[in-house]
Amino acid sequence: MKFGMRVRGGLLATLILFGVPVLAPVGAVFVPSSASAQTVQSIVVEGNRRVEVETIRSYFKPGPGGHLDQAAIDDGLKALIETGLFQDVRINRSGGRIVVSVVENAVIGRVAFEGNKKIKDEQLSAEVQSKPRGTFSRAMVQSDTLRIAEIYRRSGRYDVHVTPEIIEQPNNRVDLVFTINEGAKTGVKSIEFIGNNAYSSYRLRDVIKTHESNLLSFLGNNDIYDPDRVEADRDLIRRFYLKHGFADVQVVAALTEYDPERKGFLVTFKIEEGQQYRVASVDFRSSIPNFDANALRGYSRVSVGSLYNVEAVEKSVEEMQIEASRRGRAFAVVRPGGDRNFEAHTVSVVFNIDEGPRTYIERINIRGNTRTRDYVIRREFDISEGDAYNRALVDRAERRLKNLDFFKSVKITTEPGSSSDRVILVVDLEEKSTGDFSVSGGYSTTDGALAEVSISERNLLGRGLFAKAAFTYGQYARGYSLSFVEPYLLDYRVALGLDLYQRTQLSNSYISYGTKTLGFSPRLGFSLREDLALQLRYSIYRQEITLPSYLTDCLNNGVPANTSPAFAAAQVPPIDLSSTFNSLGCYANGEASLPVRKELASGRTLTSALGYSLNYNTLDNNKNPTDGLLIDFRQDFAGVGGDVSYVKTAFDAKYYQSLVSDLVGVVHLQGGMLNKIGKDLRMLDHFQMGPNLVRGFAPNGIGPRDLNPYGTQDALGGTKYWGASLELQMPFWFLPKEVGLKGAVYADAGGLYDYRGPTSWTVTNEVNVAGCTPSTVNPNTPGTCTGLVYDDSRVVRSSVGVGLIWASPFGPLRFDYAVPLTKGKYDRVQQFRFGGGTTF
Repeated sequence: MKFGMRVRGGLLATLILFGVPVLAPVGAVFVPSSASAQTVQSIVVEGNRRVEVETIRSYFKPGPGGHLDQAAIDDGLKALIETGLFQDVRINRSGGRIVVSVVENAVIGRVAFEGNKKIKDEQLSAEVQSKPRGTFSRAMVQSDTLRIAEIYRRSGRYDVHVTPEIIEQPNNRVDLVFTINEGAKTGVKSIEFIGNNAYSSYRLRDVIKTHESNLLSFLGNNDIYDPDRVEADRDLIRRFYLKHGFADVQVVAALTEYDPERKGFLVTFKIEEGQQYRVASVDFRSSIPNFDANALRGYSRVSVGSLYNVEAVEKSVEEMQIEASRRGRAFAVVRPGGDRNFEAHTVSVVFNIDEGPRTYIERINIRGNTRTRDYVIRREFDISEGDAYNRALVDRAERRLKNLDFFKSVKITTEPGSSSDRVILVVDLEEKSTGDFSVSGGYSTTDGALAEVSISERNLLGRGLFAKAAFTYGQYARGYSLSFVEPYLLDYRVALGLDLYQRTQLSNSYISYGTKTLGFSPRLGFSLREDLALQLRYSIYRQEITLPSYLTDCLNNGVPANTSPAFAAAQVPPIDLSSTFNSLGCYANGEASLPVRKELASGRTLTSALGYSLNYNTLDNNKNPTDGLLIDFRQDFAGVGGDVSYVKTAFDAKYYQSLVSDLVGVVHLQGGMLNKIGKDLRMLDHFQMGPNLVRGFAPNGIGPRDLNPYGTQDALGGTKYWGASLELQMPFWFLPKEVGLKGAVYADAGGLYDYRGPTSWTVTNEVNVAGCTPSTVNPNTPGTCTGLVYDDSRVVRSSVGVGLIWASPFGPLRFDYAVPLTKGKYDRVQQFRFGGGTTF
């Protein structure tokens, strides 16, 4: 529908000259002669229904002497038109008076939307300016039509058509209906790069947020064309190159073109890479009296010989400026500089420490936080009102607010304060949903089929609290967990976490016994640096073993556990209880290992332990890393009460390095040790290893094992383990990047050994423990459960294999096929392994 302001009638110049009273069109005014000059009170208003006469007169401002001259009448007419309250305004002269005739715009009765399925009425109503009980304006309706179309284009529907319909009602009222033909989604059909020599197009597609459309695009929206996202991708590409030494890089343009045949957009990024630079030297200079610039050298992340990295320079500037502030130089400003050597392709980096302007923060204004409390936002600032303005601390606060993941957008700007040395910080936020409800499903060769229902909230009650409840039910694993985190305990930057959990692990083809665990664990988290975190924890849990009855129905000599000496003597022939394995007897259906049966006899065991973890993380991407180091070191000290005592130490390190042609190398090292302190170690306290140490082996398939030929030959675990792995990950260049598939080849080696658990224990026959032989025929005489024979050879296990890694819309999936090269005599092999899950 086309819109326009209708101008009624025309005015002849000759009639004006002769003073003939005629109608004046909108935009023209009658100019009285000086003899007939009128005052505001002489204006007569006609046609008004809702707008008061005095209101209309107020738009005409008299000149000197209280008379209305030509300019005043012209300005009044223009002001009335601009109010948008009138459909038509006319001015004429009648009987020496000025007559203002108006036709008021109609009142909108209702605003409705038809044909919209992808965007709800509530969202569209919030965007349009035409409102029920508001004044109808054709110009406003035209603007609303364009706005609705723009909303659909932002969601990727460029074929949208919006038609407004005006339905007239009695009493000068109208209904406004927007009929919407949404059209199909307009996706990105192609993403190309021009001028990229150092990095392939495949690698750069992993940097940007925009993706090409594919068969699984309906599960996401990153393939939808969004000009703002494409523009943001330009900066992501530029930042990527700057991080890898290309100081002169320019992303010249992001060209977009709509292809009507493919019904989608073609996006092309034009790049000028320049040369790659390394750091030749790092220098520190200070213009502040009595301040040694070299005191900040330890806070530099730039090292000589490394690739020039803008991100490292920026982080160095931030940390040095903050440290200077701690040393009493609140207004110190660190400015990086660099001299390029174009022939040697090096950069000499200089950090200049100067005295900045003495500016203070007058006020911090927060806008847009409709749900999140103000104090949740303010506590992310290391500065407050009245402090010296420090841009590094402001940038850190902005980054922290973004990392909270409470907001769609975060932007901190400054405004002038009440004086030249005062600034106002303005924090503009846009809230987003922080609650999650998920139903997950998965399958692995270890745990079988698995389903989980969970509900979580990252910003509980707008107070920044985290809470989660999850229930798991699977083929071999079941349980529930409740978690709560207060990120600022007592207003300190210390996170308090509380976890309550219950887990049931059922027996399966890898272990003959099941376990039931009920536990509670409070923990404290400290962020020592952006890349270093410390966690302190206390764990208390109760654990017990479950066994099928047929695995506990034998004595060591192969007869049923309830066989009495009198019954044995009455048999023909008599059963000799002192003999060993005189027949298979109840061993025909198997028997659990001695340590397992001892755990069963012990009943429920309580473990109380203190522990800590140190985590160092410099990965470039936690989900799909290509560069960086991840180290996790943890220790637990059991024996703070409870039934067991030990010290358990574990170390895990992964190093990622980008190689050539989008290849990523991964080095994985791990190790652990369990030490006895006081009480004997349980079998359940030992490390159990399998494909988590060396792929190609079954779960619990490595290490010491019970060798009873008539028993279940359970894995006993070990007190020491080590592992090393080399892996090469590569993309499938013949597949679109958006499919998320890549391959891997790897070689693993490791070992698990030194079983220190029970091999015997003393009981009385009154206890009636299955599998234990009394020392005499007298049932009240103490006896000993003996007979554990096990393998504990220190063989190095090794394997080679291939893997398929899929970052699917259903969640991360991995398939591995590995062939053991060396193994222990009694190890168990599982060459194929699969694991993964989804949320739907």
